[in-house]
Amino acid sequence: MVSHGSQPVGGADTAVTRTPNPEAILRLGLAFWGSKTLLSAVELGVFTELAKGPLDGAELAARLGLHARSAHDFLDALVALGMLRCDESRYTNTVECDLFLDRHKPSYIGGMLEMANARLYPYWGRLTAALRTGEPQNEARTGGDFFTSLYADPERLRQFLRAMTGLSAGASAAIADKFPFARYDSVLDVGCAEGGLLVQLALAHPNLHGIGFDLPAVQAPYEDYVRSFDLDERLRFHAGDFFRDPLPEAKVVTLGHILHDWGLDEKRQLLRRAYEALPSGGVVIVFDAIIDNGRCANVFGLLMSLNMLIETKQGFDYTGADCQRWMHEIGFVNTEVVHLTGPDSMVVGIK
Repeated sequence: MVSHGSQPVGGADTAVTRTPNPEAILRLGLAFWGSKTLLSAVELGVFTELAKGPLDGAELAARLGLHARSAHDFLDALVALGMLRCDESRYTNTVECDLFLDRHKPSYIGGMLEMANARLYPYWGRLTAALRTGEPQNEARTGGDFFTSLYADPERLRQFLRAMTGLSAGASAAIADKFPFARYDSVLDVGCAEGGLLVQLALAHPNLHGIGFDLPAVQAPYEDYVRSFDLDERLRFHAGDFFRDPLPEAKVVTLGHILHDWGLDEKRQLLRRAYEALPSGGVVIVFDAIIDNGRCANVFGLLMSLNMLIETKQGFDYTGADCQRWMHEIGFVNTEVVHLTGPDSMVVGIK
């Protein structure tokens, strides 16, 4: 039995003592077990299959092509992890997994998990090497370049763009709700991917017209996604390289999950380019997994910065105060940090 302290004779209060327990260390050290179980479930289509209706273990295993030795433990582990429910030996999705992990629903965020499973999981196995060398551990380690190979492969590119839509879905909805877009009629999303943010903004604000700015290879996936919401008359695509080509003018410029890909000089360059595209009184909105100023609370933001170490040559995540300082250096006169949802916040600057 673990003792949590005792009170001496006489009733005087004493500091509570605690017997050290390794449980939290082991839970964190082996957290990849649960993570990989979820990632494999997404890869196998567990949640998409169960979105059609409850199934017993044998039926579900047969549809997924699972070996008899592994199926029972795998499915019950997902129940224990809170990803599935099991009632009278029939498995069903939780409400959240049914909404967010069914590939056929527009709310699907599994694209990010698919990418994590296919790419990030093996590369993170080299985190120690990255910490010792400061070098990325993805395709760059063998002379390749992630973005070059990505944009040359239409299927991989679409998977990546779906991942970006899923990663930004919650933040996009929060921006549409928390920023007063009724005062503005145009928005430019730099590095727009499929157009997930612009779609959320246009659905919530009928007054808005938007421009998605990204490399030419993104145009077809962007237009397909925007067209699926019947928004192609209000949201158009402008092809270009945001480091070399002029940005189209707009009243609001957004940079979502973009700045953290780059080193400090490139971060400032992108903010300067946004400043130049804005009229007086225009607004830049930067959103990322902004690290708290104390650098101890936003675990996801700090781990995302380590992911930038794995994936990029100079990228890193940053605090709200960092971003505000860069904005002021460039000329933005008023800035504020606004929490969005989960680990994401936005930094708003006015020209």
